[in-house]
Amino acid sequence: MELYVNNEKIDIVLENEKTIGDVLKSFEAECEKNNATTIHISLNGKDVAADEFDMISAEPLTDDTKLELIIVTESEIRASFTNQVAECESLSNELLELSVKLQSGKDKEAGVLISKLADFIEKFCHTATLSALFPAIHSKITIDGKSVNEFFQDFSQILNDFEQAIASKDTVLMGDLAEYEISPRLLSIAATIKEL
Repeated sequence: MELYVNNEKIDIVLENEKTIGDVLKSFEAECEKNNATTIHISLNGKDVAADEFDMISAEPLTDDTKLELIIVTESEIRASFTNQVAECESLSNELLELSVKLQSGKDKEAGVLISKLADFIEKFCHTATLSALFPAIHSKITIDGKSVNEFFQDFSQILNDFEQAIASKDTVLMGDLAEYEISPRLLSIAATIKEL
């Protein structure tokens, strides 16, 4: 069998493993020792959905079996959050200038800033979702006294209002939301992830 972890081929010596499930079980035990976990499984080139896990676990190993795993470690999650702090603070400051950009006809710069905001939020949410696999990190993520989910329930309404303001070209509302609602929340996110 061939085993790939994060796209790198791993030399593996099978001991008593006879099925895909046996290999996955042994691998997950090693992951736990190293504060890591598997987030994606591909068997013979086909992605394995969560509801297919039991079915593939029973499959016997053969010389042709190709198992590809994507793992993430707790230290990678922490590093990802750490790398997001400066971006978050920078975005927060830039958003304070959105009104000025919009009023002075710098629509292109404003558009770039809005794209950066969307990219950052997507990246942060992805990392926060993965952090749920590591309770030691996830339990510490409280933003303005709220869990990530609670915080984003409130924040997503503001982001929806912002999106509608963009669609209707309401530059005054865009500027106000950016300065008084979005920017302070980004600083709260930055403050929280600094503590991790």
